[in-house]
Amino acid sequence: MSSVTPVTGRQRPAESDHRWLILVIVALAQLMVVLDSTVVNIALPSAQRALDFPNSDRQWVVTAYALAFGSLLLLGGRLGDMFSRKRVFITGLAGFALSSALGGAATSFGMLVAARTLQGAFGAILAPAALGTLVSTFRDPRERGRAFGVFGSVAGGGGAVGLILGGVLTQYFSWRWTLYVNLIPAAMAAAGAVVYMRTNRPDTRPRMDWAGTALASAGLFALVFGFSHAELAGWTAALTIGSLVGGVILLTAFAFAESRVSNPLLPLRVVLDRARGGSYIAVGLTGIAVFGIFLFLTYYLQDVKGYSPVTSGLAFLPMIGCILLSSNLSSIVLLPRVGPRALITTGMLLGGGAMAYLTQLTVTSSYAVSILPTLAVMGLGFGMIFSPAINTATAGVARRDSGVASALVNTMQQVGGSIGTAALSTVALTATAGYLAAHHAGRLAPATAAVHGYTVAFAVSAALFGVGAVAAVLLLPSRRRLAEMRNTEPTAGAVPAASPALTASPALVDSAAGDGVLG
Repeated sequence: MSSVTPVTGRQRPAESDHRWLILVIVALAQLMVVLDSTVVNIALPSAQRALDFPNSDRQWVVTAYALAFGSLLLLGGRLGDMFSRKRVFITGLAGFALSSALGGAATSFGMLVAARTLQGAFGAILAPAALGTLVSTFRDPRERGRAFGVFGSVAGGGGAVGLILGGVLTQYFSWRWTLYVNLIPAAMAAAGAVVYMRTNRPDTRPRMDWAGTALASAGLFALVFGFSHAELAGWTAALTIGSLVGGVILLTAFAFAESRVSNPLLPLRVVLDRARGGSYIAVGLTGIAVFGIFLFLTYYLQDVKGYSPVTSGLAFLPMIGCILLSSNLSSIVLLPRVGPRALITTGMLLGGGAMAYLTQLTVTSSYAVSILPTLAVMGLGFGMIFSPAINTATAGVARRDSGVASALVNTMQQVGGSIGTAALSTVALTATAGYLAAHHAGRLAPATAAVHGYTVAFAVSAALFGVGAVAAVLLLPSRRRLAEMRNTEPTAGAVPAASPALTASPALVDSAAGDGVLG
């Protein structure tokens, strides 16, 4: 338990304070969840040959994970607010590991898809519990900045790590190890959680909003499914239109219902706050771009330039390095000095510039001139967006809302990724088909048409970054406003110990320390 110096009101860590080990545990869990969105992609051709399923079914290995994960995240976040977050965290870890083992041992296509669905469901429990643990553990603004720098690095770079790891495991071992590999970090994180996390239950357990849960889960499922189906059948397919329209209707009904119940699944005060709303928009738009750049540059490197899976994965290393550098620099040094508005706007502009530069890509472009600078700039931009956005989205949130606020961060990233993968793929395929119809002659016509499709998708991503920059300027808080959010006591009805960043008075910090997650 932490103690407080009477002069400054700052927390003074006791010898039993293991919050930095908690950070390592949480980062391991988050890395598993994020990299599993991409690690299996490179292994899909090998899995398809081994289990003998057709190309038309291949997408479901990826879609099953996204559907379960995206649709159940808000429920997973509320479970962390209702029960001991330690137990919810460990349950998510154990379920994710067992689901991974089931997928690695799959003997049929159905078994593999079922395992991926279970992975997504347990990931939806694990991800918000991980971020909620971080929010509850780090309350000092400077330490919180360091913690969110690490977490933002994992959130932004985990997908690229998945590409590298998937290529290495598939090429040198087996596609099954892209799933088995989760057992090692899951075991390490679970052991650390058992030893170092403290079991803490809310004083009063809120009731579960079952109607809101059903509406939110069904709405998110329909939305993610609609975008995924658009990639396969096109935007005009009846099922695509029906799913997207149904998702919007269900989510609208969900928002209406949440304003009428006493214990909502998603309290509207969390999302209607302008600063948090802007942060969620930033995470969602960046999620579109992250998965888009992974998808199309992987295709370009492997199909056009002839890179192996391992080489194409390693090509993303500069981006990972720049995300690590920028994410930590942004959260630790720059965020307290300039605030999230300036940082995230700059990150959006860097991302948009990098995407605009990629629109010049051709069949003969070199990695060193056309791709390496883009990955470096993109990594710097992502680092300026993810960590400050996550930090701002969870600043000043009451303990009773921290789980669902954390879940919403993951929801926006996951839904953004699904939209990016499906919508940009459809844009690229349409542009490719149009180019081939007009320029069908020549040996390089197929490759040139494919690259043309990628560049059109990059142009759309650049425009989205522009929208994100405008939204950041209009919605995100200044440095002073962020400090006020962190130091403002939760509104009436909230438990004082709930605030993740209480530093205002010794009495409040002492109270918060008793509700901590760390051991």
